[in-house]
Amino acid sequence: MGKVLVIPARPNAGHLKRHRTSDPRYIDGQRLLVAAMEYLVKADPDGNRPAIELISEHVRTGFRMSDSPLQNHE
Repeated sequence: MGKVLVIPARPNAGHLKRHRTSDPRYIDGQRLLVAAMEYLVKADPDGNRPAIELISEHVRTGFRMSDSPLQNHE
């Protein structure tokens, strides 16, 4: 007897779409982090390199994935 291969049906992801709204605080947070990196580069590029890399890594990964504008559920 052969094995039975079962391919599950893909779930309908249409109901999982989140409603996105623009939040000026989110954009302001990104601008603030960029301004901090610019300041660190101007002050001491070599001495502040670890801090710049940390902020840059956060902006490129964690900030975009984990931070999002809070929704007011009424």
